[in-house]
Amino acid sequence: MNAPLPIDTATAKTAPTPADLTITVRDERFNRGTNPRRWWAGEPFGTAWHNALSATFPRGEAFFIEAVKAHREGADPKLEAEIRAFVKQEINHTREHIAFNKLAENAGYDIKAIDQRVAELLALTKDRPAIANLAVTMALEHYTAMMAAEFLANPAHFKDADPEVRDMWRWHAAEEIEHKGVAYDTWNHATKDWTPFRRWKVRSLVMLTVTARFFKNRWVDSLNLLEQDGITGWKAKWGLFKYLTVSPGVVRRIFPAWLSYFKPGFHPWDHDDRELIGLYEGEFEDALLPAE
Repeated sequence: MNAPLPIDTATAKTAPTPADLTITVRDERFNRGTNPRRWWAGEPFGTAWHNALSATFPRGEAFFIEAVKAHREGADPKLEAEIRAFVKQEINHTREHIAFNKLAENAGYDIKAIDQRVAELLALTKDRPAIANLAVTMALEHYTAMMAAEFLANPAHFKDADPEVRDMWRWHAAEEIEHKGVAYDTWNHATKDWTPFRRWKVRSLVMLTVTARFFKNRWVDSLNLLEQDGITGWKAKWGLFKYLTVSPGVVRRIFPAWLSYFKPGFHPWDHDDRELIGLYEGEFEDALLPAE
């Protein structure tokens, strides 16, 4: 494990990331040469939801990397080291979700339309100010951290999943929790000359926009994948809604964490949930690579 780098008092006031936090790169590989049953979540609705999520990750995580790297100049040594570790973790996540997406395609799912939609949306960001892309990244990183904490805290989400698929999602979740403050701290660094109100207003408005698009697009994507399984109409809509809001109910369960994002002075590390990483880290100890 890395020795923690010192954090100056001025930064600590706006970035309560734990001083002893170490972001560790876990170089794991999953879903190579495996052939799980078609519904690896144990049923079609969880399978569709997670396939829809995974299909967005390769392009999405590349976008996150570039948005954060664009604002690393002048960062203090601790944040600079965390950005480097964040990039390494996200590169590995991209690699593993490419493998997972191939698994989905080999099982007969057509996810090319999802990837194309993501590509089109990202093309619209080319002419936007770089700080806008960082604000979107910060909001989406909060989503990944919320879902990651829920997936690790509540075994019901993957209790019937294919074991290797389950391990991939839990590995990804552990690292999302670990680096959940990096984009936010980079935002604080990049907007250090802004007023607190301006920071709050922009991040809140961006979160509302991101939320609307996130759920609209993932809902459409999931229904498309369910249709590929022969599940359509109200059966598909009710089954997906029940999966997301009733049992296991990831959307319902993350709502308080989502709401906390709008609190003035919010920071992702207001809630230190590193114990969730500890619950599973032993499974990956042979692959631990401390970040430089």
